[in-house]
Formats: sequence, C-alpha cells, structure tokens
Amino acid sequence: MRHDGFEGALLWRLRHYSLPCYFREVSTVIKPHRTLRRYLSLVKFEHTLFALPFAYGSMLLAARGWPGWSTFAWITLAMVAARTASMALNRLVDADIDALNPRTRDRELPSGRLSRGDALALVIVGFALLALAGWALNPLTLALLPIALFFLVFYPYTKRLTWLCHYWLGLTIGAAAAGGWIAVRASFSLEAELLWAAVALWIAGFDIIYALLDLRFDREHHLHSIPARFGVDSALRISALTHALAFVALLLLLPVASLGWPYALSLLGVAGILFYQHLLINQREVSQALASFQANLYIGAVVLAGIIFELLVRS
Repeated sequence: MRHDGFEGALLWRLRHYSLPCYFREVSTVIKPHRTLRRYLSLVKFEHTLFALPFAYGSMLLAARGWPGWSTFAWITLAMVAARTASMALNRLVDADIDALNPRTRDRELPSGRLSRGDALALVIVGFALLALAGWALNPLTLALLPIALFFLVFYPYTKRLTWLCHYWLGLTIGAAAAGGWIAVRASFSLEAELLWAAVALWIAGFDIIYALLDLRFDREHHLHSIPARFGVDSALRISALTHALAFVALLLLLPVASLGWPYALSLLGVAGILFYQHLLINQREVSQALASFQANLYIGAVVLAGIIFELLVRS
C-alpha cells in the first residue's frame, strides 16, 4: 500500500528513526526554555480535575469516611503521576501531527518551548511515581499496574487505528474511579465498577465533542474519530447517548451504595451541566465545542461534594 504526504513521512520516520536520533534532530532546531509553567501547560495540569474528584469520591465511599492521610497522599500521587505521564506521552507521540495542525502547532513541543526529551523525562518520572504509589498502597494496586500502563501507553496510538479512540480514553481515565476504591479495600466491587463506567462514558462523550475542533484536519490526515467517521450530527447524537448512559451509571450508584438525598441532589447538578453543554454544542456551531468541553470541569467536583455531604449526614 502506498502512503503519500504526511502519512508517508510519518511512517518513514517511525521506521527509520531511533529515539536518540530524534532528539538530536530536534535539538539542532530549537533551544527550549524550561519553566514550571511550561511543563504544567504541556500536560494541561488543570485537567487533572476531570478524574481526580472521582478517585477521591470512590476512596471515601470505600472507607465509609476518611481513609487516613497516608492513603489519601498515595492515591493523589498515583492519579497525578499517571495523568501527567500519559499526557506527556500523548504530546510526545503526537508532536509531528500537532506541528501540522493550525489549532495545536503552538503547543510546547511543536513550538520548541520544550523539547521531546523534556516530555520523555516527564513520562519516565510520572510512571516511576505511579509504580511507587501502587507498591505503597496494597498488593492488588501493584498487581494491576501493568494493565494500567498498557492502557495509558497505548491510548495515543488509538486515533491512528479506530474511531473508538474516545472510549479507550474514557476507559483509561475512568480507571481512576475504580482505583480509589481498590486503593482502600484491595478488592473490586459493583460500586467501583459503576463509577468506572460512569467516568469512562462521561469522558468519551465530551471527547467526541472536543474532536469536532479537528474534524477537517482528521479527515485530511487519515486520523480516526467519531466526528470524522460519522459527521457532526451523528457525532452529537452519539455523544448525547454516551452521556445519558454515564448518568444512568451514576444513578444506579444510589441503590447499590445505599446513598441518599445529598448524592441525589448532586446528580441534579450533573444533569444540568450535561444538558448545558449539549445545549451549547447543539447550536451546530463548532466554535462552541471548547466552551462545551470546559463545562465538564465542574462535574467531578459536584459528584465529590455530593459524596462528602452524604457521608457527613450519615456520621
């Protein structure tokens, strides 16, 4: 099969370049200026707020209260390290693609503000800290570490393979919710699985919306996404259905975990945010995709607040 243009160039690079050569090539072109702010921008550190509140919520439900500062600290380290490493890896793998995309060419790696070596260092340190946290928590978290690493490492390549990439991302990030429970109880449960499913579907739903920003670029460069494969209208319907299923999973947690009105009240907030973001994007203005995406930053906090108040009312 013949490959032309960008795709052919990318395949040639993957076949013929070793990682050290890749770094030497970049270092002759740019001279990075490293600051903490740029590292945080590289991995979009503020987006840690998507999954971290669910990890905390799952942790609190598993402990039926406060699990102790040590457990809290190790869970925090594991979640932040995992997301930082995976995001840095995603930026590293996508550096050539980002350089061609007008929307992303000003990111830290394509613009030269940070080097690929900087990103690789974050990947190594992040995964090392994740392994340390997994070891410190309990034997099950350590045993599950290879599976977690597989999902984290493989995600950046899924957009080259399948339009189901959004759901792979959801499964990967959603594991944070189950991870909070496993870190406390060293076992699986239906509660943890429902939280995992809810976060996975929620993440996948808004990632479909976010992919609208690159619809034309993805089609031109043979990258896979639901909008690129099915078009805008179908993508929005699929996203809405995915979010509806996410809400159902959160709703099922009410009887399964024997939760009461404080958690139920938080679900009203979640429903309102989900409705608002789809109201924005259903104006058929792709420019609203970013505003719709940002609305999701509040969902985890709302659910966590509901769980905290639930436990306070019980105590």
